[in-house]
Amino acid sequence: MNKRAIIQKITAKLVAELEVYLRAAQFSRAEATHESNKAENKYDTRGLEASYLARGQSKQAAELEAAIAEYQKLTARKFAVGDPINIGALIELEQLGETALYFLGPRAGGTEIIHDRKEILVITPQSPLGEQLVGQPAGTALQLKLGRETRPAKIIGVA
Repeated sequence: MNKRAIIQKITAKLVAELEVYLRAAQFSRAEATHESNKAENKYDTRGLEASYLARGQSKQAAELEAAIAEYQKLTARKFAVGDPINIGALIELEQLGETALYFLGPRAGGTEIIHDRKEILVITPQSPLGEQLVGQPAGTALQLKLGRETRPAKIIGVA
């Protein structure tokens, strides 16, 4: 699989999410300062609530900007046979008879993309799954601890 294309798709998805958050934050800021949201009494908190929302959306936008910057710097490293899983690895993992593809990225865990008609989920080294996979080579059989469950899994490939 073309990892450069995968990284570009992840970046494009993050850019699209960023645009949504920036528009939402701009709308919330305008809402917070609009004349109609001026407090009419001490219990009227519409403007305050809109400002909290705008701040949260701006914070999320800043996190997305940082993630985009990291993905733009990320190289499409090829992992050789026996190389341990690390940032930039595309991992094929078999669990309970089904295989799934994961991309170990520096940020933006939970982002999903479709590449070559296959779903790829971004995980980070800080995620429960990522923590257990980092440092493992292809062919390793694991007992993954996910929540209260322990599941057998096998790393089919690392690219």
